[in-house]
Amino acid sequence: MRYCRRAIQTFCFSVLFAFAAYAQTSAPAPLRAPATPLVTHDPYFSVWSMADKLTDAPTRHWTGAEQAMNGIVRIDGNNYRFLGAPGRRRQPIPALKEVSHIITPTRTIVVMTSPEIELRVEFMTPAFPDDMKVMARPVTYLTWTAKSRDGHPHHVTLYFDAAGTLATNDPGETALWSRGAVQGLNLLRIGTQAQPVLQRWGDNVRIDWGWFYIAVPQDEKAQLAAGNESYRQGFLKTGTLPEPDDLEEPRAPQSRHPAAPALNVALALGSVSTTPVSRHLLLAYDDLYSVEYMQRKLLPYWRTEFPTFAAMMEAAEQQYPALEKQAENYDAALQADLVRAGGPEYAAIATLAFRQAVAAHKLVEDANGTPFFMPKENFSNGSISTVDVIYPSAPMFLLLNPKLVEAQLEPVLRYAESSRWKFPFAPHDLGVYPLANGQLYGGGEESAVNQMPVEESGNVLLLVAAMEHAEGNTDFARRYWPLLTKWADYLLANGLDPDNQLSTDDFAGHLAHNANLSIKAIEALGAYAQLAAELQHSDVAQRYHSAAAHMAEQWVKMDQDGDHYRLAFDKPGTWSQKYNLVWDSILGLNLFPASVSQEEVAFYKQHLNPLGLPLDNRATYTKLDWELWTATLTTNQNDFQTLVHPVYKFLNETPDRVPMTDWYDTISAHQVHFQARSVVGGVYIKMLKDPELWHKWATGAH
Repeated sequence: MRYCRRAIQTFCFSVLFAFAAYAQTSAPAPLRAPATPLVTHDPYFSVWSMADKLTDAPTRHWTGAEQAMNGIVRIDGNNYRFLGAPGRRRQPIPALKEVSHIITPTRTIVVMTSPEIELRVEFMTPAFPDDMKVMARPVTYLTWTAKSRDGHPHHVTLYFDAAGTLATNDPGETALWSRGAVQGLNLLRIGTQAQPVLQRWGDNVRIDWGWFYIAVPQDEKAQLAAGNESYRQGFLKTGTLPEPDDLEEPRAPQSRHPAAPALNVALALGSVSTTPVSRHLLLAYDDLYSVEYMQRKLLPYWRTEFPTFAAMMEAAEQQYPALEKQAENYDAALQADLVRAGGPEYAAIATLAFRQAVAAHKLVEDANGTPFFMPKENFSNGSISTVDVIYPSAPMFLLLNPKLVEAQLEPVLRYAESSRWKFPFAPHDLGVYPLANGQLYGGGEESAVNQMPVEESGNVLLLVAAMEHAEGNTDFARRYWPLLTKWADYLLANGLDPDNQLSTDDFAGHLAHNANLSIKAIEALGAYAQLAAELQHSDVAQRYHSAAAHMAEQWVKMDQDGDHYRLAFDKPGTWSQKYNLVWDSILGLNLFPASVSQEEVAFYKQHLNPLGLPLDNRATYTKLDWELWTATLTTNQNDFQTLVHPVYKFLNETPDRVPMTDWYDTISAHQVHFQARSVVGGVYIKMLKDPELWHKWATGAH
């Protein structure tokens, strides 16, 4: 990315003088999240609260399967819940009153009260995209801070337990548990007896290998017990846990035994007055091997830094104070810039998307330590490294660390370069998570039937250009230039007027002459020409830029439909979101007249439903990610916020309590399908519209 040095200096000085006052007066709007992220690392280690309050319902995996974590605080002998479901007993434990519920990019902070104390509960996942080694660690910190509300001291003890279902796909699998220690930490762990590493694959599944851990600092006054959720009842009566572990193992979470296996911790805070008292523990998962790529088992990326899980945990504990401070600073800086770019409601949407977008991926290393950032296509068909999932998610990573986009594309392009991929266009996927052993979707490696040739080829070319634009070099494009050229040639021959083929938005069926898909092909050819120029291929750059410009002229004539542009060239009276047009300004391609975006935005404003802009004229449903891309076509903040506000309203009102869906109905507020997908990272595309903000975050200047 090229910038004028004087412009950068002017921008930086303006930030120094204005940021403090701006940050104090600008913050994301309050948002009632459909689901609250608690422990969010990858498609398997992902636990959410799917209710208004942490005490309204059991915690669940993103798929909706119960993965219960329960929390109780004992105050002067009286018990209150701060996490988990009320329970089914005749005298349920009363819940603390929730007075504040804040979600930031890396933290969930909930403040609760009883008449005696205030309890602050924080789940912190240091998923900093610009620090891939820390982001890859499967560790969430759970921190409590208590203080007296009435000025009197109170005796306070915390209790926390986690069910064995955090390490099983279904409750019928038998589990084993144990305890251990590393420097500075006492450990409890639980996992399946069978340990079928990388044997289960699919969509609506959870991990059933590896080990879930609770780690407690050794200098905190704590009792630990492994193996029995009924120990919770003992704590409710006495405020303590039994000394011995439950040794009746293996046992299934659902069995004839009166109590399911669980891990239990009690932390004594002692006498708590108006001076805050804090405790913390670590929730972690050792998955041993994370994914399989071309029949080779790959290790999680944190293994590039640490030889063992124990060493990683020791470092995680030692670095806890620094990471906590880093999270505070990171969240404040990012949220302030989100407000600046799009306003408080936009900032709230993007903030909620942050951990979800990260946690739909797994960051692993190949045999040489090269990072692969591999998404799962959640609640669609479970594909791994789906190119038309990488494409909509990429703006967040293009902004916050372009190397993660390279890590998304690297395994795909290696596969496409191999003899196994025989087609002249880009593949759709690498298999079904966690097995990336070759495309299975559509015709797989055998047939062109139900492939997505224009869609996926355009996606890769645009992302490579955007990544190199952000990084300021063309190393990746140079390495894969013959492959990129093959796909550019395919788009040149087939992209202007696509035949009847699958596209990413074909919820209403296949569509020929798709106008938005044509835009993608044209923009991708312009992006390829831009890369060619950077690589000093002047003749190639000129030829493809001229071709793209001519195709854009033809597109305008073919698709004009009065005051807007059509869904398909041969369908007058139709319309659709032309979100692919956003790259024209972001990459400075300038292939289309500005009037195209202006006419489309004016038309969209007339067709808004209460909860969003429909994807096209065929139905009232929409895609949340594309709505934000379409909103980014606007040229003024008022129009942008006009298109964004219904999305914010939808998230506040939807009755479907799932991690942010990207496919919903703009009238009923109901989820149509999909949840917890990485594509919500696409809402960050508005930040790419501002060159200074993009440069600031992509280079780590924040």
